Order: sequence, then structure tokens, then C-alpha cells
Amino acid sequence: MKKFRKVLDGLTTSSPGGTMGSPSSGSAAGTPTAAPTPKEIDIQETLVSENFQMCKTVRHGFPCQPTALAFDPVQKILAIGSRTGGVRILGRPGVDCYCQHESGSAVLQLQFLINEGALVTACADDTLHLWNLRQRRPAVLHSLKFNRERITFCHLPFQSKWLYVGTERGNTHIVNIESFILSGYVIMWNKAIELSTKTHPGPVVHLSDCPKDEGKLLIGFESGMIVQWDLRGKKADFRICYDEAIHSAGWHHEGKQFMCSHSDGSLSMWNLRNTTKPFQVTFPHGKIQKDGRKESCKPILKVEYKTSRSSEPFVIFSGGLSYDKAGRRPTLTIMHGKAITVLEMDYPIVEFMALCETPYNNEVQEPYAVVVLLEKDLIVVDLTQSNYPVFENPYPMDIHESPVTCTAYFADCPPDIIPILYSIGAKHKKTGYSQKEWPIAGGTWTLGSNTYPEIIITGHADGSIKFWDASAITLQMLYKLKTSKAFEKPKPVEGRAADLVEEDPFAVQMVSWCPQSRIFCVVGISAHIILYRFSKYDANTQITSLEVRLQCESEDVISPSDNENNPCFSESGSHSPQTHHHHPASPGSRTPEGNKDTIPCLKVKERMVRVPPGYQAELVIQLLWVDGEPPQQITSLDINSAYGLLAFGNCNGLAVVDYLQKTILLCMSTLDLYGAADPYQRLTRSPRRNRQSTSGLTELSDNQQSIDMERSKSPTSDHVNGHCTSPTSQLCSAGKPRVPMGPEGPRLTRRGPGRPPFRKAQSAACMEISLPVSHTEVGYTSRRAMLQQFHGVTMYSHDEHHSTPPYSWTEKESRENSFSRSRSSSVSSIDRDTKEAITTLQFGESYGRKNDALPNPCLWVGTSLGVVLVIPMSIPTDHEERMEEPVTMGPSGTVLMLKGSVLRFGFLDCMGSLIQSPYEVWRDLNGPEDPDRVRKRKLVHFSPSSSQDSCGEGHLAVVCSERQAKVILMPSQSVLFVHNITESSFVLRADVVSVSNSVCLACFCANGHIMTLSLPSLRPLMDVNYLPLTDMRIARTFCFTNGGQALYLSSPTEIQRITYSQEMCDNLQEMLGELFTPIETPEAQNRGFLKGFFGGNSHNFDREELFGEAAAGKASRSLAQHIPGQAGMEGMKVAASGVVGDLARARIALDERGQRLGELEDRTALMMSSAEVFSKHAHELMLKCKDKKWYQF
Repeated sequence: MKKFRKVLDGLTTSSPGGTMGSPSSGSAAGTPTAAPTPKEIDIQETLVSENFQMCKTVRHGFPCQPTALAFDPVQKILAIGSRTGGVRILGRPGVDCYCQHESGSAVLQLQFLINEGALVTACADDTLHLWNLRQRRPAVLHSLKFNRERITFCHLPFQSKWLYVGTERGNTHIVNIESFILSGYVIMWNKAIELSTKTHPGPVVHLSDCPKDEGKLLIGFESGMIVQWDLRGKKADFRICYDEAIHSAGWHHEGKQFMCSHSDGSLSMWNLRNTTKPFQVTFPHGKIQKDGRKESCKPILKVEYKTSRSSEPFVIFSGGLSYDKAGRRPTLTIMHGKAITVLEMDYPIVEFMALCETPYNNEVQEPYAVVVLLEKDLIVVDLTQSNYPVFENPYPMDIHESPVTCTAYFADCPPDIIPILYSIGAKHKKTGYSQKEWPIAGGTWTLGSNTYPEIIITGHADGSIKFWDASAITLQMLYKLKTSKAFEKPKPVEGRAADLVEEDPFAVQMVSWCPQSRIFCVVGISAHIILYRFSKYDANTQITSLEVRLQCESEDVISPSDNENNPCFSESGSHSPQTHHHHPASPGSRTPEGNKDTIPCLKVKERMVRVPPGYQAELVIQLLWVDGEPPQQITSLDINSAYGLLAFGNCNGLAVVDYLQKTILLCMSTLDLYGAADPYQRLTRSPRRNRQSTSGLTELSDNQQSIDMERSKSPTSDHVNGHCTSPTSQLCSAGKPRVPMGPEGPRLTRRGPGRPPFRKAQSAACMEISLPVSHTEVGYTSRRAMLQQFHGVTMYSHDEHHSTPPYSWTEKESRENSFSRSRSSSVSSIDRDTKEAITTLQFGESYGRKNDALPNPCLWVGTSLGVVLVIPMSIPTDHEERMEEPVTMGPSGTVLMLKGSVLRFGFLDCMGSLIQSPYEVWRDLNGPEDPDRVRKRKLVHFSPSSSQDSCGEGHLAVVCSERQAKVILMPSQSVLFVHNITESSFVLRADVVSVSNSVCLACFCANGHIMTLSLPSLRPLMDVNYLPLTDMRIARTFCFTNGGQALYLSSPTEIQRITYSQEMCDNLQEMLGELFTPIETPEAQNRGFLKGFFGGNSHNFDREELFGEAAAGKASRSLAQHIPGQAGMEGMKVAASGVVGDLARARIALDERGQRLGELEDRTALMMSSAEVFSKHAHELMLKCKDKKWYQF
């Protein structure tokens, strides 16, 4: 069948002459040749490519999938390693640094070089890395790759440059930290064990030096063998063969005894005087059963043995609970004397570490806190109080408290909004925290000079909303709002109805916020919208509820003459653009004529409710069920406080609500918005044809998945896979046979295509792409299914069907690249019943028709077929009239066309400046009666013609779709510039943003490219292949904002902020915190002459003499490979600074030398003092015993 492309008119037919196939290439078409512009627009563009640079700024949230923990007791900074190779370093609030290993291998262990500004990481690819923390962005200085052995445990003694590395084979190697070269000194496993031992001892699970003598190394093997190795004598002092496997060990500070934790839930205490057997074995959680046997317990994975001067030692361990109680929560046990305290955790314990006053292991430890790293949280327990309270965490570690489902980013907010939100939110903070200061207080951070108010809003699966202060690259929660409080609690249901109930019925899909008027709007998964107003006072209020019937029966939509059957109207209407009012059923009315299906998904609270200060619900709008089918999800939303209007749309149509008068102004199907200006030739379809199809673009294989897909189809859906038409695939195979639906058809319909079960795994925080297999046009279908999921038109949960493995993104994209059919040809002929989704909406002052002389309020509508509609409105200007007179609106017939689904609108004046939407100045409606209080609405308008005396009337409209951008001159509707953004991919997010005192169009594509285009010429300024889209989480949470910033959810628990502004990249070093602060290392305690003389000779141990190349020789080159690091940009800048850098280094060396000389002088004086005391006591003893006979002693 021949297809025709209908051209809108002569003014909008301009298209680029040639398009390239690269993902990022495009061609600006310049001035269209079809019709000249009415007046030449001459705008001086100031942005150039040098204004843009892409870099990451900061990462917020809890490290995803943590694996390791380390703490520097002098610098007081904490490091957390993750399974993806990331390292987060935390200090005082504001000091938060993220590093990433290039290999992406999991971090096994972390070791600080205490007070040296360096960190050693051991990764799962058997590589050691040395990180330099003396720069704001840490970099790897050295790496050492083990080739023949796998790393299992590392230990770095305090003030030592030799790192002990245990391996899976049971050997212990020694690495020089300064050069990162392996020493020739090796402790082989067969030398460590007894010759009579017949079995391999297993991997090394513990290494530690004896506090009494650093020349003794304690080695623990997994099998239960413990060896103390004499490093000088190169022999074993003693060997212990224990029956149970060892998980960890800890020394008493005097070095005379140590404790081990075992796999049977026991703790064993060993004394160095007698190592034949433990002098104490305890099962802390093992009870004696009736038959006299101990009940079996889980392994104790780690134990720490810390002494205190004023009390009994602390024994802290994780695990060890009995097996008899299933489902018990993970625990941390603190044994202090005879008291045993069990702390239950919300998540499994990954690692814990006691924080002590001293870095020396041979001094009384004095633990004051315990850092506990959980799978999804970080807590610090105060050990100085008997009830062990936790510290209040100053970091934003609870972003993922409920899975994040959407994000919004607002830069340069009104300066008063952050303090007022914080004051409201502070009233609801939890109590019971420790009163002491947060112990992880290292580093320095100062407020940068280029700071402005920024707010991040996150929506969550449980319906909660969180406002975060994101100013100065920090993140602090301001205020939390629970949208579920506007509704009655859902009653539990059973049977068939249970399949239709969402697990998270209040999950947030999108938000719209006007910071100036403080109007806040939330769209939920249950096709509901809640409008909030902000008040500093509590109030008694009753929430108004509106119900909208926005559902179109596909079989009723046959031809323009059958519009009276369209159920989107309660009154019959025509397709004439002059029709202004289309009122659905009245808000208060329920199901006419006893139709039980016309109900909303949730029940709004009908009684008066007491609402606290903050955001208070004023209006709830809900879409209704129709014929047993749930409503389609809302795909677009915009609110304007100056107009008092709220617009939203889905794949069925558009609705506009007057929230001041609480009335519905417009409720139309997308098709009826066109009237006579429909740009597509839509094929009529017989109503007798069946709605369910087994052919088309997604012809599934004959398996359980295809059956489930058929069951999921809606009677109101189109015949393309039973889904609403996605933003990128409108063409379907016409003429293929359809199987008639039998009498069992409606029973098979479990849930509508727009309302799948919103499982927790479907949230933006943990959503992965999972696509069905198709026999025909797989790439097109895959991309179509992904976009359906992304835009929210349909979110059918393919994750429930495991019969077909999901495609990875690269496979899907390669198939997409092989599909070369152009977008325009795919939509040239469309079935009459194809559903066209409303993908974006924008209120603003514009021109609804070509002959308009003055701008007036308009609603710009973008659809999934690339169509732009402009709907003018007539709004009363007087305050009293606005509250009583109706707002009139209706389609104007203005239709513009683009390739791909329309994503974003923006408006510029003829000078190239961004026109802001008008807004109402905030006023507190619940405030006390005050004669000076403003009672009338104060509106702020930004008219397009306000500053155009020399340029003439009109403004520029920037329209961006998923493939193309256009700049259109209004009201003539002349296309001034066209740019094909991409041909082989598609744009996911686009926005008109301000950067460097100018504006540009920023785009994020599915192939990972981030691009910026100048305005209005659409000249490419930046194109960076930044981020491959690996899952839907990034697509659903990526958002741009002013100032050249953007963010996305990099993991289910973390927000990554980035910048594409060169100015911010230059100022980033100033904004980041310093990890390393010069601090004098605390002096070791004076042990006294006698104690030092008789207590051992640990200070005489010279590791350099023992492990150096002169004594130990060189290690085998094949054992490990040294890889020099890049040292980071900051290190390169310091190195390149010439004389200044040399002088700085010389000064540091001089200071260190002076410090060492001062320490030497102090030690000399101390030795002289001890010698004098000893001489005095010896003389007194001599005088006392001078005249005594030998038999008198």
C-alpha cells in the first residue's frame, strides 16, 4: 500500500538537506527555503565550545554494594569500598570524595597509611593500588598486579612502609609501600606449618604484628591453624592447630594474649605462655540444651578485642547467633565485662570497626565508638554510654530509604525557600541520638564563593517526597512529604482483585514544582495527581477530589463523524477548533446509571484532617476505571501558578484543570485536539475487528511469555502488542489476520497496559531493561518497549516472565542501528485507532494563531507522533472575576511537526534571552488575620514583547524531540533553524538551560552522548560520549538544570551530579573538600625504663634491614607486575609548577626534618630523665644494703 506524507504547510516543511548516520552528527538547516521569515532575527550568540567541559562533581548517598571499611584514627576519615570498584572517602560534613578503580573490580580490603595521606586498596583482580589523598581528587600513584596468586588479606603496621599480603595459597608476601615493589622476603605456607601436617592450611585470613614485639607476625589460616612467625629468625615460634575454622583474630594491647573467632560461633582466648590449648572458650550465644550439648551457632565473622583503662575490655563481634531462630535480624554483640548487649541491625553486616583514641596497638586502646557498615546503611554506635546510642548521621545515606522513582533538580532557587523548608523539616527529626559530636570529623571544607541555592527533589516508591539542599555540592535533607496521607489506607483484597492492586499504589512518577509560588504537584502510579500549597501554619482542611474520565475506546473511534461516541466527553462535541468546553462527569458524582467500573484507583480522605505546617494537600485529581480497565498512566504534567491551571495527559488524551475554581476545563482525546488539522491520514477500522492481535511488530515466540503478554492486553489498547503506542513506533502491520476474542477474553485481562504491578524492582532505583524477543524487527520493538517503560506510557513488567532472557543494552542498540527506516516514513500512515500519547506540556505567553497581534496565555502540547499543538486560553485578569468567571480554551488549529516524540519546549525573546513562565508570588493562605497581609494574588508576567522595541513583536519557540530540534518564530510559525540531533539513537532528556549568562539546549541521548546546542542557531557546541545507558534507572532520573549542571541515579542508592560548564569545572577544586590535613602524629606513651627493658625490644626491629633488597634480594618478576599510576591532574599541576613546587617540597621536607629533630631531642631528654631516676634508685638501694651481711638478704 502506498504511503503519503502530509505536509503541514509551507512554513514548516524545512528539513536538513542531508543527515549523517553518526549518533551525534546533525546539520543545522539554517533559514528554511519554503518561506522567508517576516523579519531578519539577528541575535548575537555568546556561547562557544570553550564554555563547555564535562566532568563529575560529587556523588551523594550510600555506597552501593559495600565490601570493605577502613578508618584513619589520626586524620579521622573513613573509607568504604564497593563491589563495583568504587571507594568513598568521608570526613566532616562537606568532605565527601568518590574514587573509582578503572578495572571496576570489587574492593576486598582497605588500609590507610595512618596520618600519611595515602590509602592502599586490594581488589578482586589481585591488584594493590596506592591512592594519594593529599589532593582534592585522589589518584592512583602505584599499582601492583599479582599474576600467580590471589590476594586474601592485607596488614599494614602503624608507621611502617612494609605491607604484609596474604594469599589464597597460604603464602605471605611483603610489599614496599614507597616503591610498590615486592620484597624477596616470603613466608611460604610449607615453612609456616609443621612438616608432619598432611593437609594444606588454606588461605591466609588474618595477619597482625604482636604489640609486644613487631618482629613477630601472627598468621591465621582458614583451616584453623595459627602461626606466630619470627621475622628475624625466619622460623615459627609456635603453631596452633584448632579444630574449627578461623575467621578473625585480635590482640590484647600488652601482646601476651589474643582472641580468635570461629565458624562454630565460639571465641577462643590464647596465652603466649601456653599455646597447647586455649585458656578460655566461650559460646556467647550458645545455650546448653536439655541433653547437655551446646546448640549450634552461626559463625562469628569478626571479633575485636579492645582494652580500656577505666573498665573491663570490650569484646565486639558480629554473628554467632544460634540457628534455632529463623529469620532473626543481623546483630552486633558488645561484651563489656559481664554485660552482653546485642544490637539488632536492619540489614546484614558487611564490616565493622572499633574507633580508638590511639593509633598504637601496644597502648590501652580506649574505644569510643563502633562504625558498622551494613548492606544498605552506615551507623556509628557510641561506646561511651551504657545504652549504646547511635550518632546522628550527617551524610545523606538514606536516599534509598524507599526506592527512588523520579528526580527533579532546581538551581538558583529563591534564597528564602531553603531556610523555611529546613525549619519545617527540623520539627520532625528523630530523637534518641548520642549527644556527642560525629566522630568522623577529618578533612577541611569551606563554602565556595560561587554558590547559589540548589534543591533536589526525589520521589519514592512508597509515595514519599524528599527535598534536599544541594547548595555548594553538598546534600542535606530539608523536608519530607508523605503523599499517601491524602488517601485512605487500601484494604487488603483477595482473589482476582488482588492481581489488580499495586504493591506500591502511591509510587511517585513525576513532580512539578514552582519555587516562586511554592505550588507543588505530584503524579502517582495510580493515575492520580495531588496539588499541594505551602503554609507555615497548621490547619484543618478538607481535600477536594476531582475525577476525570480520560479513556478512549478504540473500537468507537472510527471516523470524524462518530465523535459523539467518544467516552472522553460527557457532552457531545464536534471537532471544530472553536469548541472551548468539554466537561466530563461532575467531580462529586460517581458512576452514572450504576456503572460499578467508573471508580478511581484510590480513595481520598473525605473527612476534615489536621495538617501540619509545610506542604498541605489541596486538590486530588484521579483518572477513573472504565469497563473494568484501569486508567492509563499519566505521561506529562505542567502547572502554572499565575494562570491557576494544571494540565496533564496520557496516551488517551489531554485534560486541563482550574485548581482555583476546582473545575475541569478540558478533557479531550488527542485526536480531537487536531480537529480538521490532523496531519495524518488515519485508516478507518471496523468496530467488529478484535482488539487483541497476534501479529504486528512484536510477534512473540510460542511460549508462556506470549500467553502472559496476551493476558496483559487491554480491551482499550491498540493492536500493537496490546500496548499504547510508544513515542517511537507508530506503524503497524495492517492487513494481517486477527484472531477474534472469545467469550473468555475479558477474563484474561488481568491489568491494563498502563497499570502494571509497580514492584519494587520496577522503581527507577533498581529498574533494568528486560525486553521480549520478537521474530520481526527486534531492534525496533526493543527500543519501542524501552521507551514505553521510560515515558511511562506503559510500564509492562517483563521482569515477571523469565522464559526469555533479557537483551543487554548493547545488543538492543546494535539491532536498532541496523533498522534504517526513517522516522517520518514510519508514521506517514496510521491506523485510525492508534493512540497518540501526550508527552510534554508547557504553559506560557505565546501566540495561538498566525494572525494574533498580542501574546496571550497558551498551552503548548507535544505528542508521541512529533506533533506540536498550541491551545490559546482566555483567563480573566481581575482577582474576583478569576475566582468566579470560567476560563475558556480550545484548540487553535496550529499544528507543527517534528521527527520523533516531542520532549521539551522553551521560549526565547527576540534578543535570545530565556522567557520564564509567569508565576504567582507566594502568600500564606493559613496565616493569621493581618490587615497588612496581601489578600489578592500578585502575579509576575514575562511578556515576549516586553523588550522588543527594536526587534518587533514575536518570540522564538524552541521545540526538541527525540531526534530533532527546531527554532520557530511566533506568531508567523516560520521555522528558522532545524537540527537533526541523532539518526541512529534518540534523545531521552532535553532542556533549555542557562549557562554562562546565556542559554543553550542540552540533550542526553540513549547512546550515552551528552550534547549542547546553541540557541537560536542550534549550532553544536559540545558532544561527549559520557555515559552508556545500561538500565532504565539512568533514563528515568537524568535531569538537567541551570548553571550547567545535571544529575542522575548512578546506582539504586547514589545520586551522581555532573557539570558540563567549563566555569564550574575550573572552580571545582575550590568547592571540593580537603581530605588530608597536616596533623602531628600523637606521641607514644612513656613505657618507663624498666618496662621497656624487660618488656621486649620491639623498637629495635628494623624492617628495612630485613626486607630490603640487600638482605632479602629481589622477588620473582613473574610473581607481580608493577604498574605506575597517573597521579592525577592536580599532582601533574604541582609537578609542572617548577620552582614553586620545588620550594614547597623543600619547605615540607625542612619542616619534617625539624619535627624529627624535635622528637629526637624530646626522646633524649626522656631517656636522660629515666636514667637519672634509675641511678637514684640504685644508689638508694646500695646505701640500704651496704652494711647488711649476705645472710640478711
